[in-house]
Amino acid sequence: MTKVKALPRFNGLGMTQGNLSRLSDAETRSISPENFSGAKGRGGMAIKGTGAEPARELGQGWKVSPSVEIAAGEVFTLADIDGAGAIQHIWCTVNDRPWRDLILRIHWDGQDHPSVECPLGDFFACGWGSFAQVSSAMVAVNPGRGFNSYWEMPFRTGARITLENRNAETVICYYQVTYALTEVPDDAAYFHAQFRRSNPLEDGHDHVILDGVQGQGHYVGTYLAWGVNNTGWWGEGEAKFYLDGDEFPTICGTGTEDYFGGAYNFDPGWLEVGRDHGFQEYTTAYLGMPQVIRPDGIYASQQRFGMYRWHVPDPIRFRQDIKVTIQALGWRPGSPRRYLPLRDDIASVAYWYQALPTAPFPPLQCRNELQVI
Repeated sequence: MTKVKALPRFNGLGMTQGNLSRLSDAETRSISPENFSGAKGRGGMAIKGTGAEPARELGQGWKVSPSVEIAAGEVFTLADIDGAGAIQHIWCTVNDRPWRDLILRIHWDGQDHPSVECPLGDFFACGWGSFAQVSSAMVAVNPGRGFNSYWEMPFRTGARITLENRNAETVICYYQVTYALTEVPDDAAYFHAQFRRSNPLEDGHDHVILDGVQGQGHYVGTYLAWGVNNTGWWGEGEAKFYLDGDEFPTICGTGTEDYFGGAYNFDPGWLEVGRDHGFQEYTTAYLGMPQVIRPDGIYASQQRFGMYRWHVPDPIRFRQDIKVTIQALGWRPGSPRRYLPLRDDIASVAYWYQALPTAPFPPLQCRNELQVI
């Protein structure tokens, strides 16, 4: 009879089809306005909150505190966790306020500066302040405006998540942060996300998606909110990855639509004679262009696109540093064909894992500079 070798006890991180059935000593917790601390057996106990009036005839336990109100200028702490573990799912939604006015930040293990700093909508691959269905493995955005993140986010001594309201009016926020309290392996890195915007992109320059990273890690995702400032095709530019002191990139793509897994202008009719189709939205597990905002002939004059690529099956490893850029490139009219560097409005989010400490991010732009206009 063949003996089966016993496997080590699973610690509860990184649940996949291969280990979903394995037992673990991890403890599941969840923070929401109905349980601000996430403590065991402490949910649904509120006697005051945003739902107190509708629940006045029912009392405690009947959706008394489903949401929070974040005043103008306030930085609200969504979650403050002590100990070791990993955030596994974040869900949130807000009332109708500009999403670029709401800044999400995450701090790991008491670090003074954040490892995540990003406008709320852009973090969830919806950078233009309007809903687009996103059906990916790592981020899902569902009707109406339900933001979901499945990025695994380990921490060793604590995690703090905040949301800053830069709007002039109060925002109502519903949210839930589900996490595991468990041991974290020595080789588990920390999740990071950084927002940048070029508006307009400086003439003859690439848009910098990420730079200034110090330490070992792996790059796992890109989101772009791309606003076009010309009348032609805009996506000839190459995505480039400079690794560990590169002068020229180690990884250099062949075009913007190619990097996001599309081809030929994102137009399924491009190569078919007599067929005029145009840009086609798509959303898949690891890459997509879920949002195309088309001109309406009146006030919405510019084309705008939202695109994501998650390097989950194909993370990009670096040992010391990484720089990521993308070009804005179109075509000049006439013959012979010549490239045209563009000055588009490009906002990006870079997602990566690395060891702490994190180098401080460049200062986030002010409210006016982030605004979708």
